[in-house]
Amino acid sequence: MYNTILEKVNVWLNGNYDEDTKTGIRNLQSANPDELADAFYRNLEFGTGGLRGIMGIGTNRMNRYTVGMATQGYANYLKKCFEGEISVAIAHDCRNNSRLFAEITANVFAANGIKVFLFESLRPTPELSFAIRYLKCKGGVVCTASHNPKEYNGYKAYWDDGAQMVSPHDKNVIIEVEKIASVDEVKWSGGESNITIIGKEIDEAYFQMVKGLSVYPEVCAAQHDLKIVYTPIHGSGIKLVPDALALYGFTNVHVVAEQAIPDGNFPTVIYPNPEETETMSIGLKKAKELDADILIGTDPDADRVGVGVKNNKGEWVLLNGNQTALLAFNYMIESRKEKGLSKSNDMVIKTIVTTDMIDVIAKASGINCYNVLTGFKWIASLIKQKEGVENYVVGGEESFGLMIGNEVRDKDAVSASAILCEMAAYEKNKGRSLFEKLIDLYVQYGLYKEDLLSITKKGMNGVAEINAMMESFRTNPPQTIIGIQVEKLLDYELKVGKNLLDGSSWEIDLPKSNVLQFELTDGTKISARPSGTEPKIKFYFSVNTSLSEASAFEIEEKKLDEKIAQIIKALGLR
Repeated sequence: MYNTILEKVNVWLNGNYDEDTKTGIRNLQSANPDELADAFYRNLEFGTGGLRGIMGIGTNRMNRYTVGMATQGYANYLKKCFEGEISVAIAHDCRNNSRLFAEITANVFAANGIKVFLFESLRPTPELSFAIRYLKCKGGVVCTASHNPKEYNGYKAYWDDGAQMVSPHDKNVIIEVEKIASVDEVKWSGGESNITIIGKEIDEAYFQMVKGLSVYPEVCAAQHDLKIVYTPIHGSGIKLVPDALALYGFTNVHVVAEQAIPDGNFPTVIYPNPEETETMSIGLKKAKELDADILIGTDPDADRVGVGVKNNKGEWVLLNGNQTALLAFNYMIESRKEKGLSKSNDMVIKTIVTTDMIDVIAKASGINCYNVLTGFKWIASLIKQKEGVENYVVGGEESFGLMIGNEVRDKDAVSASAILCEMAAYEKNKGRSLFEKLIDLYVQYGLYKEDLLSITKKGMNGVAEINAMMESFRTNPPQTIIGIQVEKLLDYELKVGKNLLDGSSWEIDLPKSNVLQFELTDGTKISARPSGTEPKIKFYFSVNTSLSEASAFEIEEKKLDEKIAQIIKALGLR
Protein backbone atom coordinates (compact mmCIF):
# COMPACT_ATOMS: atom_id res chain seq x y z
CA MET A 1 0.00 0.00 0.00
CA TYR A 2 2.79 2.44 0.96
CA ASN A 3 4.60 1.90 -2.36
CA THR A 4 1.38 2.50 -4.30
CA ILE A 5 0.79 5.76 -2.44
CA LEU A 6 4.39 6.82 -3.05
CA GLU A 7 4.09 6.08 -6.77
CA LYS A 8 0.94 8.22 -7.04
CA VAL A 9 2.52 11.07 -5.09
CA ASN A 10 5.56 11.03 -7.38
CA VAL A 11 3.32 11.11 -10.46
CA TRP A 12 1.72 14.29 -9.15
CA LEU A 13 5.03 15.84 -8.13
CA ASN A 14 6.62 15.17 -11.52
CA GLY A 15 3.59 15.46 -13.81
CA ASN A 16 1.58 18.25 -15.40
CA TYR A 17 0.09 19.55 -12.16
CA ASP A 18 0.17 23.18 -11.04
CA GLU A 19 2.84 24.42 -8.64
CA ASP A 20 0.38 25.19 -5.85
CA THR A 21 -0.68 21.53 -5.88
CA LYS A 22 2.92 20.32 -5.79
CA THR A 23 3.74 22.70 -2.94
CA GLY A 24 0.71 21.41 -1.05
CA ILE A 25 1.90 17.83 -1.49
CA ARG A 26 5.37 18.67 -0.15
CA ASN A 27 3.85 20.41 2.85
CA LEU A 28 1.74 17.34 3.63
CA GLN A 29 4.78 15.09 3.26
CA SER A 30 6.54 16.92 6.07
CA ALA A 31 3.62 18.07 8.23
CA ASN A 32 0.89 15.46 7.89
CA PRO A 33 1.91 12.18 6.21
CA ASP A 34 -1.28 10.44 7.40
CA GLU A 35 -3.46 12.95 5.56
CA LEU A 36 -1.24 12.58 2.49
CA ALA A 37 -1.74 8.81 2.61
CA ASP A 38 -5.51 9.20 2.85
CA ALA A 39 -5.45 11.62 -0.08
CA PHE A 40 -3.63 9.18 -2.37
CA TYR A 41 -4.34 5.62 -1.16
CA ARG A 42 -7.09 5.18 -3.75
CA ASN A 43 -8.76 6.95 -6.64
CA LEU A 44 -11.95 8.82 -5.80
CA GLU A 45 -14.60 6.45 -7.08
CA PHE A 46 -16.84 7.54 -9.92
CA GLY A 47 -19.97 5.73 -8.78
CA THR A 48 -23.32 5.29 -10.49
CA GLY A 49 -24.24 8.87 -9.52
CA GLY A 50 -20.86 10.48 -10.18
CA LEU A 51 -18.24 11.77 -7.74
CA ARG A 52 -18.53 12.85 -4.12
CA GLY A 53 -15.74 13.44 -1.65
CA ILE A 54 -13.69 15.79 0.50
CA MET A 55 -12.07 18.64 -1.41
CA GLY A 56 -8.28 18.77 -1.51
CA ILE A 57 -5.10 17.54 -3.16
CA GLY A 58 -4.83 13.92 -4.27
CA THR A 59 -6.43 11.10 -6.21
CA ASN A 60 -8.96 10.49 -3.41
CA ARG A 61 -10.15 14.09 -3.28
CA MET A 62 -12.42 16.41 -5.22
CA ASN A 63 -10.14 18.76 -7.18
CA ARG A 64 -9.67 20.15 -10.68
CA TYR A 65 -7.81 17.03 -11.80
CA THR A 66 -10.26 14.38 -10.57
CA VAL A 67 -13.13 16.47 -11.99
CA GLY A 68 -11.34 16.90 -15.33
CA MET A 69 -10.54 13.20 -15.68
CA ALA A 70 -14.11 12.23 -14.83
CA THR A 71 -15.43 14.66 -17.42
CA GLN A 72 -13.09 13.32 -20.10
CA GLY A 73 -14.37 9.80 -19.48
CA TYR A 74 -17.97 10.97 -19.57
CA ALA A 75 -17.32 12.94 -22.78
CA ASN A 76 -15.78 9.88 -24.40
CA TYR A 77 -18.88 7.84 -23.54
CA LEU A 78 -21.28 10.45 -24.88
CA LYS A 79 -19.40 10.46 -28.17
CA LYS A 80 -19.65 6.68 -28.35
CA CYS A 81 -23.42 6.80 -27.80
CA PHE A 82 -24.52 9.72 -29.98
CA GLU A 83 -23.78 10.91 -33.50
CA GLY A 84 -23.93 14.48 -34.74
CA GLU A 85 -24.05 17.46 -32.41
CA ILE A 86 -23.94 16.53 -28.74
CA SER A 87 -24.91 19.04 -26.05
CA VAL A 88 -24.81 19.03 -22.26
CA ALA A 89 -26.06 21.37 -19.54
CA ILE A 90 -23.97 22.24 -16.48
CA ALA A 91 -25.01 23.79 -13.17
CA HIS A 92 -23.54 24.20 -9.70
CA ASP A 93 -24.60 25.09 -6.18
CA CYS A 94 -23.15 27.37 -3.48
CA ARG A 95 -20.32 25.15 -2.29
CA ASN A 96 -16.72 26.25 -2.20
CA ASN A 97 -15.13 25.49 -5.59
CA SER A 98 -18.45 24.55 -7.20
CA ARG A 99 -18.16 27.33 -9.80
CA LEU A 100 -14.55 26.35 -10.50
CA PHE A 101 -15.48 22.70 -10.97
CA ALA A 102 -18.43 23.65 -13.20
CA GLU A 103 -16.18 25.77 -15.42
CA ILE A 104 -13.55 23.01 -15.64
CA THR A 105 -16.30 20.55 -16.58
CA ALA A 106 -17.57 22.96 -19.23
CA ASN A 107 -14.09 23.52 -20.68
CA VAL A 108 -13.32 19.81 -20.94
CA PHE A 109 -16.64 18.99 -22.63
CA ALA A 110 -16.17 21.94 -25.00
CA ALA A 111 -12.61 20.92 -25.86
CA ASN A 112 -14.04 17.55 -26.88
CA GLY A 113 -16.33 19.23 -29.40
CA ILE A 114 -19.43 19.00 -27.21
CA LYS A 115 -21.81 21.97 -27.05
CA VAL A 116 -22.13 23.23 -23.48
CA PHE A 117 -24.94 25.20 -21.83
CA LEU A 118 -23.42 26.59 -18.63
CA PHE A 119 -25.57 28.41 -16.08
CA GLU A 120 -24.34 31.94 -15.37
CA SER A 121 -24.37 31.39 -11.59
CA LEU A 122 -25.58 28.93 -8.98
CA ARG A 123 -28.82 27.06 -9.65
CA PRO A 124 -30.74 24.25 -7.91
CA THR A 125 -30.17 20.68 -9.07
CA PRO A 126 -33.78 20.27 -10.30
CA GLU A 127 -33.34 23.17 -12.72
CA LEU A 128 -30.38 21.33 -14.23
CA SER A 129 -32.60 18.29 -14.80
CA PHE A 130 -35.26 20.55 -16.32
CA ALA A 131 -32.69 22.29 -18.57
CA ILE A 132 -31.43 18.99 -20.00
CA ARG A 133 -34.94 18.15 -21.15
CA TYR A 134 -35.86 21.69 -22.20
CA LEU A 135 -32.69 22.16 -24.30
CA LYS A 136 -32.80 18.55 -25.58
CA CYS A 137 -29.30 17.81 -24.28
CA LYS A 138 -27.73 14.36 -24.27
CA GLY A 139 -26.49 14.71 -20.70
CA GLY A 140 -25.55 17.08 -17.94
CA VAL A 141 -23.62 17.68 -14.73
CA VAL A 142 -24.33 19.55 -11.52
CA CYS A 143 -21.45 20.27 -9.15
CA THR A 144 -22.80 19.75 -5.64
CA ALA A 145 -22.42 17.52 -2.61
CA SER A 146 -26.08 18.03 -1.73
CA HIS A 147 -26.48 18.03 2.07
CA ASN A 148 -22.95 16.88 3.03
CA PRO A 149 -20.76 19.00 5.34
CA LYS A 150 -18.78 21.97 3.98
CA GLU A 151 -15.59 19.96 3.37
CA TYR A 152 -17.31 18.01 0.59
CA ASN A 153 -18.14 18.60 -3.02
CA GLY A 154 -19.47 16.39 -5.76
CA TYR A 155 -20.34 15.86 -9.40
CA LYS A 156 -23.73 14.39 -10.35
CA ALA A 157 -23.94 13.05 -13.90
CA TYR A 158 -27.22 12.96 -15.88
CA TRP A 159 -28.50 11.34 -19.08
CA ASP A 160 -30.68 12.69 -21.89
CA ASP A 161 -33.96 12.20 -20.02
CA GLY A 162 -32.81 14.57 -17.27
CA ALA A 163 -32.34 11.74 -14.78
CA GLN A 164 -29.25 10.30 -13.17
CA MET A 165 -28.04 7.31 -15.13
CA VAL A 166 -29.27 3.74 -14.81
CA SER A 167 -28.13 0.55 -16.58
CA PRO A 168 -26.39 0.22 -18.94
CA HIS A 169 -25.15 3.81 -19.04
CA ASP A 170 -24.18 4.09 -15.37
CA LYS A 171 -21.75 1.15 -15.52
CA ASN A 172 -20.48 2.05 -18.99
CA VAL A 173 -19.62 5.62 -18.00
CA ILE A 174 -17.69 4.28 -15.00
CA ILE A 175 -15.67 2.05 -17.37
CA GLU A 176 -14.80 5.03 -19.57
CA VAL A 177 -13.85 7.20 -16.59
CA GLU A 178 -11.60 4.47 -15.20
CA LYS A 179 -9.79 4.28 -18.56
CA ILE A 180 -8.47 7.83 -18.06
CA ALA A 181 -5.15 7.02 -16.42
CA SER A 182 -3.45 10.41 -16.63
CA VAL A 183 -4.25 14.11 -16.63
CA ASP A 184 -2.37 14.22 -19.93
CA GLU A 185 -5.30 12.36 -21.53
CA VAL A 186 -7.69 15.19 -20.65
CA LYS A 187 -8.53 17.87 -23.22
CA TRP A 188 -8.47 20.84 -20.88
CA SER A 189 -9.07 23.73 -23.25
CA GLY A 190 -9.48 24.83 -26.84
CA GLY A 191 -13.22 24.65 -27.37
CA GLU A 192 -14.40 27.78 -25.57
CA SER A 193 -16.58 28.78 -28.53
CA ASN A 194 -18.72 25.72 -27.78
CA ILE A 195 -19.84 27.20 -24.44
CA THR A 196 -23.11 29.15 -24.19
CA ILE A 197 -24.00 30.90 -20.93
CA ILE A 198 -27.62 30.42 -19.88
CA GLY A 199 -29.75 31.82 -17.09
CA LYS A 200 -32.89 33.90 -17.11
CA GLU A 201 -34.56 32.26 -20.13
CA ILE A 202 -34.29 28.80 -18.50
CA ASP A 203 -35.47 30.24 -15.17
CA GLU A 204 -38.60 31.62 -16.85
CA ALA A 205 -39.39 28.33 -18.57
CA TYR A 206 -38.83 26.46 -15.30
CA PHE A 207 -41.09 28.89 -13.40
CA GLN A 208 -43.89 28.34 -15.90
CA MET A 209 -43.55 24.60 -15.38
CA VAL A 210 -43.75 25.06 -11.59
CA LYS A 211 -46.76 27.34 -11.95
CA GLY A 212 -48.49 24.72 -14.08
CA LEU A 213 -48.34 22.23 -11.19
CA SER A 214 -50.72 24.31 -9.08
CA VAL A 215 -54.09 22.61 -8.60
CA TYR A 216 -55.88 25.38 -6.71
CA PRO A 217 -54.47 28.78 -7.80
CA GLU A 218 -57.72 30.41 -6.64
CA VAL A 219 -57.09 29.13 -3.10
CA CYS A 220 -53.56 30.54 -3.18
CA ALA A 221 -55.06 33.88 -4.22
CA ALA A 222 -57.62 33.74 -1.40
CA GLN A 223 -54.89 32.86 1.12
CA HIS A 224 -52.18 35.03 -0.43
CA ASP A 225 -51.20 36.33 3.02
CA LEU A 226 -50.39 32.81 4.29
CA LYS A 227 -47.45 33.46 6.60
CA ILE A 228 -44.51 31.50 5.19
CA VAL A 229 -40.99 31.31 6.64
CA TYR A 230 -38.36 30.03 4.21
CA THR A 231 -34.70 29.16 4.74
CA PRO A 232 -32.38 28.21 1.87
CA ILE A 233 -29.73 27.14 4.44
CA HIS A 234 -27.11 29.24 2.60
CA GLY A 235 -27.87 27.38 -0.63
CA SER A 236 -29.10 27.75 -4.19
CA GLY A 237 -32.79 27.66 -3.26
CA ILE A 238 -32.63 31.43 -2.72
CA LYS A 239 -32.39 31.80 -6.52
CA LEU A 240 -35.80 30.26 -7.21
CA VAL A 241 -37.95 29.42 -4.16
CA PRO A 242 -39.00 32.97 -3.16
CA ASP A 243 -39.88 33.77 -6.79
CA ALA A 244 -41.79 30.50 -7.15
CA LEU A 245 -43.83 31.33 -4.04
CA ALA A 246 -44.50 34.82 -5.43
CA LEU A 247 -45.61 33.25 -8.70
CA TYR A 248 -48.15 31.20 -6.74
CA GLY A 249 -49.46 34.50 -5.37
CA PHE A 250 -48.05 34.34 -1.85
CA THR A 251 -47.27 37.84 -0.55
CA ASN A 252 -46.25 37.13 3.06
CA VAL A 253 -42.97 35.23 2.67
CA HIS A 254 -40.21 35.75 5.25
CA VAL A 255 -36.73 34.54 4.29
CA VAL A 256 -34.48 33.65 7.24
CA ALA A 257 -31.89 36.45 6.96
CA GLU A 258 -29.11 34.56 8.77
CA GLN A 259 -29.23 31.78 6.18
CA ALA A 260 -30.21 33.76 3.07
CA ILE A 261 -26.81 34.49 1.55
CA PRO A 262 -25.23 31.60 -0.41
CA ASP A 263 -22.13 30.48 1.47
CA GLY A 264 -20.24 27.23 1.02
CA ASN A 265 -18.94 27.44 4.59
CA PHE A 266 -22.51 27.08 5.94
CA PRO A 267 -21.65 29.30 8.92
CA THR A 268 -24.85 28.70 10.94
CA VAL A 269 -25.02 24.89 10.67
CA ILE A 270 -22.85 21.78 10.89
CA TYR A 271 -24.85 19.74 8.38
CA PRO A 272 -26.79 21.78 5.78
CA ASN A 273 -29.54 19.18 5.78
CA PRO A 274 -33.21 20.04 6.44
CA GLU A 275 -33.61 16.58 8.00
CA GLU A 276 -31.60 17.85 10.98
CA THR A 277 -33.50 19.65 13.75
CA GLU A 278 -30.41 21.74 14.54
CA THR A 279 -30.19 22.90 10.93
CA MET A 280 -33.82 24.05 10.97
CA SER A 281 -33.61 25.62 14.44
CA ILE A 282 -33.13 29.21 13.25
CA GLY A 283 -36.08 28.84 10.90
CA LEU A 284 -38.19 27.33 13.69
CA LYS A 285 -37.34 30.26 15.95
CA LYS A 286 -38.36 32.71 13.22
CA ALA A 287 -41.61 30.83 12.54
CA LYS A 288 -42.45 30.88 16.23
CA GLU A 289 -41.71 34.62 16.54
CA LEU A 290 -43.92 35.44 13.56
CA ASP A 291 -46.62 32.89 14.43
CA ALA A 292 -46.23 31.59 10.87
CA ASP A 293 -48.42 29.05 9.10
CA ILE A 294 -45.60 26.97 7.65
CA LEU A 295 -41.79 26.72 7.66
CA ILE A 296 -39.95 25.51 4.55
CA GLY A 297 -36.22 24.68 4.34
CA THR A 298 -34.17 23.49 1.37
CA ASP A 299 -30.67 21.99 1.27
CA PRO A 300 -27.71 23.57 -0.64
CA ASP A 301 -28.71 22.27 -4.09
CA ALA A 302 -32.45 22.60 -3.34
CA ASP A 303 -33.49 19.04 -4.02
CA ARG A 304 -34.48 18.18 -0.43
CA VAL A 305 -37.22 19.99 1.45
CA GLY A 306 -37.97 20.14 5.17
CA VAL A 307 -41.30 21.29 6.63
CA GLY A 308 -42.23 22.75 9.99
CA VAL A 309 -45.84 23.16 11.21
CA LYS A 310 -47.68 23.77 14.47
CA ASN A 311 -49.16 20.70 16.14
CA ASN A 312 -52.52 20.60 17.89
CA LYS A 313 -50.96 22.14 21.00
CA GLY A 314 -49.61 25.08 19.04
CA GLU A 315 -46.02 23.76 19.32
CA TRP A 316 -43.73 23.91 16.31
CA VAL A 317 -42.68 20.48 15.05
CA LEU A 318 -40.75 19.25 12.02
CA LEU A 319 -42.48 16.71 9.80
CA ASN A 320 -40.39 13.70 8.88
CA GLY A 321 -39.89 12.78 5.24
CA ASN A 322 -42.60 10.13 5.27
CA GLN A 323 -45.17 12.55 6.69
CA THR A 324 -44.32 15.22 4.12
CA ALA A 325 -44.51 12.65 1.33
CA LEU A 326 -47.88 11.22 2.34
CA LEU A 327 -49.37 14.74 2.66
CA ALA A 328 -48.06 15.67 -0.79
CA PHE A 329 -49.16 12.40 -2.42
CA ASN A 330 -52.60 12.65 -0.86
CA TYR A 331 -53.01 16.29 -1.93
CA MET A 332 -52.04 15.62 -5.54
CA ILE A 333 -54.43 12.64 -5.68
CA GLU A 334 -57.30 14.19 -3.73
CA SER A 335 -57.23 17.74 -5.10
CA ARG A 336 -56.83 16.69 -8.74
CA LYS A 337 -59.83 14.41 -8.32
CA GLU A 338 -61.88 17.23 -6.77
CA LYS A 339 -60.88 19.58 -9.57
CA GLY A 340 -61.69 17.09 -12.33
CA LEU A 341 -58.04 16.92 -13.39
CA SER A 342 -57.41 13.27 -12.55
CA LYS A 343 -57.07 10.68 -15.31
CA SER A 344 -58.02 7.04 -15.37
CA ASN A 345 -54.37 6.07 -15.95
CA ASP A 346 -52.83 8.22 -13.19
CA MET A 347 -49.94 6.65 -11.26
CA VAL A 348 -47.70 7.57 -8.34
CA ILE A 349 -44.27 6.16 -7.46
CA LYS A 350 -42.44 5.73 -4.16
CA THR A 351 -39.41 3.81 -2.95
CA ILE A 352 -39.50 0.49 -1.12
CA VAL A 353 -38.46 2.13 2.20
CA THR A 354 -41.04 4.93 2.05
CA THR A 355 -44.22 4.68 4.14
CA ASP A 356 -46.72 2.06 3.01
CA MET A 357 -49.49 4.45 4.00
CA ILE A 358 -49.07 5.96 0.54
CA ASP A 359 -49.89 2.58 -1.02
CA VAL A 360 -53.04 2.43 1.11
CA ILE A 361 -54.14 5.95 0.07
CA ALA A 362 -53.47 5.24 -3.61
CA LYS A 363 -55.38 1.95 -3.52
CA ALA A 364 -58.37 3.61 -1.86
CA SER A 365 -58.32 6.23 -4.64
CA GLY A 366 -58.06 3.65 -7.44
CA ILE A 367 -54.59 4.81 -8.51
CA ASN A 368 -51.61 2.59 -9.28
CA CYS A 369 -48.78 3.03 -6.77
CA TYR A 370 -45.43 1.56 -7.81
CA ASN A 371 -42.50 0.82 -5.50
CA VAL A 372 -38.94 1.15 -6.80
CA LEU A 373 -35.43 0.97 -5.34
CA THR A 374 -34.09 3.88 -3.31
CA GLY A 375 -33.08 6.84 -5.49
CA PHE A 376 -34.95 9.15 -7.81
CA LYS A 377 -33.20 7.70 -10.86
CA TRP A 378 -35.41 4.63 -10.38
CA ILE A 379 -38.55 6.75 -10.21
CA ALA A 380 -37.43 8.50 -13.40
CA SER A 381 -36.65 5.17 -15.06
CA LEU A 382 -40.15 3.85 -14.36
CA ILE A 383 -41.72 7.07 -15.69
CA LYS A 384 -39.77 6.51 -18.90
CA GLN A 385 -40.99 2.90 -19.13
CA LYS A 386 -44.62 3.92 -18.56
CA GLU A 387 -44.67 6.94 -20.89
CA GLY A 388 -47.70 6.87 -23.18
CA VAL A 389 -49.35 4.19 -21.03
CA GLU A 390 -49.74 5.70 -17.56
CA ASN A 391 -49.82 9.32 -16.39
CA TYR A 392 -47.23 10.15 -13.74
CA VAL A 393 -48.48 12.52 -11.02
CA VAL A 394 -46.06 12.50 -8.08
CA GLY A 395 -43.12 10.54 -6.71
CA GLY A 396 -41.08 10.65 -3.54
CA GLU A 397 -39.01 9.00 -0.88
CA GLU A 398 -38.60 9.21 2.88
CA SER A 399 -35.35 11.17 2.73
CA PHE A 400 -37.14 14.50 2.19
CA GLY A 401 -37.48 14.24 -1.59
CA LEU A 402 -40.46 14.92 -3.84
CA MET A 403 -40.81 15.00 -7.63
CA ILE A 404 -44.11 16.52 -8.74
CA GLY A 405 -45.12 16.47 -12.40
CA ASN A 406 -43.33 15.16 -15.45
CA GLU A 407 -40.85 17.87 -16.46
CA VAL A 408 -38.10 17.28 -13.88
CA ARG A 409 -36.57 13.84 -13.43
CA ASP A 410 -34.91 14.32 -10.04
CA LYS A 411 -36.15 15.41 -6.65
CA ASP A 412 -37.23 19.03 -6.72
CA ALA A 413 -37.51 21.11 -3.56
CA VAL A 414 -38.49 24.24 -5.50
CA SER A 415 -41.74 22.92 -6.93
CA ALA A 416 -42.30 20.96 -3.72
CA SER A 417 -42.01 24.17 -1.65
CA ALA A 418 -44.66 25.84 -3.81
CA ILE A 419 -47.05 22.88 -3.65
CA LEU A 420 -46.53 22.43 0.11
CA CYS A 421 -47.46 26.06 0.68
CA GLU A 422 -50.48 25.62 -1.59
CA MET A 423 -51.44 22.64 0.57
CA ALA A 424 -51.17 24.78 3.72
CA ALA A 425 -53.32 27.44 2.03
CA TYR A 426 -55.87 24.81 1.00
CA GLU A 427 -56.20 23.55 4.56
CA LYS A 428 -56.25 27.08 6.03
CA ASN A 429 -59.05 27.90 3.61
CA LYS A 430 -60.98 25.09 5.31
CA GLY A 431 -60.13 26.44 8.75
CA ARG A 432 -57.48 23.92 9.71
CA SER A 433 -53.74 23.30 9.60
CA LEU A 434 -51.57 20.83 7.67
CA PHE A 435 -50.93 19.01 10.94
CA GLU A 436 -54.67 18.57 11.49
CA LYS A 437 -54.95 17.22 7.95
CA LEU A 438 -52.18 14.73 8.73
CA ILE A 439 -54.04 13.46 11.80
CA ASP A 440 -57.28 13.23 9.79
CA LEU A 441 -55.47 10.99 7.29
CA TYR A 442 -54.25 8.80 10.15
CA VAL A 443 -57.83 8.43 11.39
CA GLN A 444 -59.02 7.60 7.88
CA TYR A 445 -56.28 5.23 6.73
CA GLY A 446 -54.46 4.11 9.90
CA LEU A 447 -51.58 5.55 11.92
CA TYR A 448 -48.24 4.66 10.33
CA LYS A 449 -45.01 5.42 12.16
CA GLU A 450 -41.56 5.10 10.64
CA ASP A 451 -38.07 5.38 12.08
CA LEU A 452 -34.52 5.05 10.82
CA LEU A 453 -31.46 3.66 12.59
CA SER A 454 -28.08 4.18 10.96
CA ILE A 455 -25.17 2.07 12.24
CA THR A 456 -21.56 2.84 11.30
CA LYS A 457 -18.89 0.15 11.65
CA LYS A 458 -15.55 1.93 11.71
CA GLY A 459 -12.09 0.63 10.92
CA MET A 460 -10.73 -1.75 8.32
CA ASN A 461 -13.20 -4.47 9.27
CA GLY A 462 -16.28 -2.23 9.10
CA VAL A 463 -17.46 -3.34 5.66
CA ALA A 464 -16.83 -7.01 6.53
CA GLU A 465 -18.90 -6.69 9.72
CA ILE A 466 -21.80 -5.20 7.79
CA ASN A 467 -21.58 -7.90 5.12
CA ALA A 468 -21.62 -10.55 7.86
CA MET A 469 -24.68 -8.90 9.42
CA MET A 470 -26.54 -8.95 6.10
CA GLU A 471 -25.51 -12.54 5.40
CA SER A 472 -26.79 -13.65 8.80
CA PHE A 473 -30.18 -12.02 8.22
CA ARG A 474 -30.29 -13.45 4.69
CA THR A 475 -29.47 -17.07 5.50
CA ASN A 476 -30.94 -17.29 8.99
CA PRO A 477 -33.92 -14.91 9.08
CA PRO A 478 -35.79 -14.57 12.38
CA GLN A 479 -39.03 -16.51 12.53
CA THR A 480 -40.59 -14.11 15.02
CA ILE A 481 -39.75 -10.58 16.20
CA ILE A 482 -41.14 -9.40 19.56
CA GLY A 483 -43.49 -12.38 19.44
CA ILE A 484 -44.93 -11.52 16.01
CA GLN A 485 -44.45 -13.97 13.13
CA VAL A 486 -42.29 -12.95 10.19
CA GLU A 487 -44.47 -13.63 7.16
CA LYS A 488 -42.28 -12.56 4.24
CA LEU A 489 -38.59 -12.13 3.49
CA LEU A 490 -37.85 -9.94 0.45
CA ASP A 491 -34.26 -10.26 -0.80
CA TYR A 492 -33.60 -7.61 -3.44
CA GLU A 493 -30.04 -8.83 -4.00
CA LEU A 494 -31.23 -12.31 -4.98
CA LYS A 495 -34.45 -10.81 -6.42
CA VAL A 496 -36.50 -13.38 -4.51
CA GLY A 497 -39.44 -12.99 -2.17
CA LYS A 498 -40.30 -15.82 0.23
CA ASN A 499 -43.38 -16.53 2.31
CA LEU A 500 -41.89 -18.02 5.47
CA LEU A 501 -45.28 -19.35 6.58
CA ASP A 502 -46.16 -21.51 3.57
CA GLY A 503 -42.76 -21.82 1.85
CA SER A 504 -43.84 -20.21 -1.43
CA SER A 505 -41.51 -17.87 -3.33
CA TRP A 506 -41.59 -15.43 -6.24
CA GLU A 507 -39.29 -13.26 -8.33
CA ILE A 508 -38.92 -9.58 -7.44
CA ASP A 509 -39.14 -7.58 -10.66
CA LEU A 510 -36.60 -4.87 -9.77
CA PRO A 511 -32.87 -4.45 -10.45
CA LYS A 512 -30.50 -6.10 -7.97
CA SER A 513 -29.84 -4.19 -4.77
CA ASN A 514 -28.39 -5.31 -1.45
CA VAL A 515 -31.58 -4.75 0.54
CA LEU A 516 -33.50 -7.10 2.82
CA GLN A 517 -37.06 -6.59 4.04
CA PHE A 518 -38.99 -8.49 6.70
CA GLU A 519 -42.77 -8.20 6.66
CA LEU A 520 -44.56 -9.32 9.82
CA THR A 521 -48.09 -10.65 10.04
CA ASP A 522 -49.31 -7.43 11.73
CA GLY A 523 -48.11 -5.17 8.89
CA THR A 524 -44.78 -4.24 10.50
CA LYS A 525 -41.94 -3.87 7.99
CA ILE A 526 -38.19 -3.84 8.70
CA SER A 527 -35.68 -3.02 5.96
CA ALA A 528 -31.89 -3.34 6.02
CA ARG A 529 -29.80 -1.46 3.45
CA PRO A 530 -25.99 -1.11 3.58
CA SER A 531 -24.34 1.94 2.07
CA GLY A 532 -22.43 1.31 -1.13
CA THR A 533 -19.75 3.91 -0.37
CA GLU A 534 -19.05 3.79 3.39
CA PRO A 535 -19.13 1.28 6.27
CA LYS A 536 -22.69 2.11 7.25
CA ILE A 537 -25.94 0.16 7.34
CA LYS A 538 -29.42 1.66 7.61
CA PHE A 539 -32.40 -0.03 9.21
CA TYR A 540 -35.86 1.29 8.37
CA PHE A 541 -38.79 0.47 10.65
CA SER A 542 -42.47 0.84 9.80
CA VAL A 543 -45.27 0.01 12.24
CA ASN A 544 -48.95 0.86 12.17
CA THR A 545 -52.18 0.73 14.11
CA SER A 546 -55.70 2.05 13.81
CA LEU A 547 -56.53 5.52 15.14
CA SER A 548 -60.11 5.85 16.32
CA GLU A 549 -60.07 9.63 16.78
CA ALA A 550 -57.70 12.57 16.54
CA SER A 551 -57.53 13.02 20.31
CA ALA A 552 -55.92 9.56 20.67
CA PHE A 553 -53.00 10.41 18.36
CA GLU A 554 -50.31 11.06 21.00
CA ILE A 555 -51.15 7.94 23.02
CA GLU A 556 -51.12 5.67 19.96
CA GLU A 557 -47.98 7.28 18.54
CA LYS A 558 -46.15 6.66 21.82
CA LYS A 559 -47.16 2.99 21.69
CA LEU A 560 -45.73 2.71 18.16
CA ASP A 561 -42.49 4.39 19.27
CA GLU A 562 -42.20 1.85 22.07
CA LYS A 563 -42.84 -0.97 19.63
CA ILE A 564 -40.02 0.21 17.36
CA ALA A 565 -37.68 0.40 20.38
CA GLN A 566 -38.60 -3.19 21.29
CA ILE A 567 -37.88 -4.36 17.72
CA ILE A 568 -34.49 -2.66 17.70
CA LYS A 569 -33.60 -4.33 21.01
CA ALA A 570 -34.87 -7.73 19.87
CA LEU A 571 -32.71 -7.59 16.74
CA GLY A 572 -29.65 -6.66 18.84
CA LEU A 573 -29.15 -3.38 17.00
CA ARG A 574 -28.86 -1.21 20.11
